[in-house]
Amino acid sequence: MTRKSFITYCLFVVFCLVVLIIFQFPDGKLHIYYCDVGQGDGIYIRLPNQADVLIDGGPDGKILACLGKYMPFYDRTIDLVLLTHPQKDHLQGLIDVLKRYTVLHFSSTPIRHSIEGYHELAETIHAKKIPVSYLKVGDVIDFKDATFSVLWPEIKWLEELFPVSELSEQYSIKDRLEGLRTDEDLNFFSLYLNLRYGNFDALFTGDGDSQVQELFEKYNVTKNLPENVDVLKVPHHGSKTGVTQNFLNQLTPRLSIISVGKNSYGHPADIVLTQLQKYGEVLTTQKQSTIQVVTDGKQVDVFY
Repeated sequence: MTRKSFITYCLFVVFCLVVLIIFQFPDGKLHIYYCDVGQGDGIYIRLPNQADVLIDGGPDGKILACLGKYMPFYDRTIDLVLLTHPQKDHLQGLIDVLKRYTVLHFSSTPIRHSIEGYHELAETIHAKKIPVSYLKVGDVIDFKDATFSVLWPEIKWLEELFPVSELSEQYSIKDRLEGLRTDEDLNFFSLYLNLRYGNFDALFTGDGDSQVQELFEKYNVTKNLPENVDVLKVPHHGSKTGVTQNFLNQLTPRLSIISVGKNSYGHPADIVLTQLQKYGEVLTTQKQSTIQVVTDGKQVDVFY
C-alpha cells in the first residue's frame, strides 16, 4: 500500500467512525425496540439517561442481532435485565446476552422452571455474580426521568399460593436466581411493568393474559393501570385469551405491538386484532420486524 493509499484509508476509517458516533450520539429521548426474535419476546430499551434495559430475551440468540444493531457499539453494559417469567421463549436468549455483555442487575418474577435453559441462566448469573431481585406490585425502578412501576404479581395473591415464610425467604434472596416451585401456569406470574417518561406510558405484559387481568379486578390492581396508554405490548403474542374488554377499556391503547413469529398456535388471533384495532394502530414483529418507538415524553414516533 502506498503512503497516499494508506492516508486515504485512514481518513476513510476516521470518517466512518465519526458517522457512527454521530448516528448513535445521545439525543435525550427514550428509545424502545420491540425486537424481532421470532415466536417470543425481547425488548431493548435505551433510556434518556443512556441506561440500557432488556426485557426478556426470546427463544434463541436472535436478540443479539437486535442489540448489535441498535445498542451503541461502544456500550457493552446493560444496566438491568428483566425476565417477565421463566419460559423458553422469553429466557433462552438471555443466556447469550449475559455471556457477552456486562449486566449490572437482574430482576424477575419469584417463580422457577425445571427446563434446562432456566438452570443454565441461573448458573450464568451466579458465575458472573450478578445481583438479583424479585419483583411484586408496588415496586418501583427509578432511572431519574423514566420509571418502571411493577403492576403484577400481587403479594396478596402470592400469599394464597405459598406459605408466607417461603415468600419472605424468596424475596430476601439477592445473589442468585432461584424461584419458588409451582404447578400453576407460569403465565399467571408474568411481570406487568409500566414505563413512564414524561406524559408517555408503555405497558409490558409478558404472557399475562385475560386470567391475570381478571385477577387485577379481584385484587384491586386495576386502579394502578395507566389510562390512555401510548404503547401496549400485547400479552401472550396476541393469543385469543390475551386481553379482556375491561382491560382494553381501561388502557385505550393508541398503539398495540404484538411480538410474534411463525407458530402453530394461531397467534395473533383475529378476534384480538379486531379488539385492538378499535383503539388504535396494531403492529406485529412478524410483519413489521423490529419496531422502534421514540419519544421525548410528549411526541411519539414509530419506525419499522
